[in-house]
Amino acid sequence: MTTDETHTRLIVLVVEDEPLLRMTAVDMVEEAGLTALEAADATEAIRILESRFDIRIVFTDIDMPRGIDGIRLAAVIRHRWPPIDIIVTSGHVDAGEVDLPARCKFLPKPYDERLVIAAMRSFAA
Repeated sequence: MTTDETHTRLIVLVVEDEPLLRMTAVDMVEEAGLTALEAADATEAIRILESRFDIRIVFTDIDMPRGIDGIRLAAVIRHRWPPIDIIVTSGHVDAGEVDLPARCKFLPKPYDERLVIAAMRSFAA
């Protein structure tokens, strides 16, 4: 299997409550040759994670109005689905202000799409 084939099979769950930002993130993931799923909030993300066993990465915003925020979602994922890698993003907090679980990367908004995709690919390596 080539590296490109591995990345094609990589499934990323994008969790973002803002529809336009979520659509942009999904497009970014798909344009990189990865497979994207989407959730509008942490509750929906957990439902998807409970029903699928092929998700390798969750890319989530911290600030979400309903249910739990992205930091708590990352903690739940680390506890319930330890193999899943996590990228957390926010335009309202800095990396030093958040306590992230292991194998979780923080990227500030507005994020550089190249850095996001590089982080996703580094998790897949």
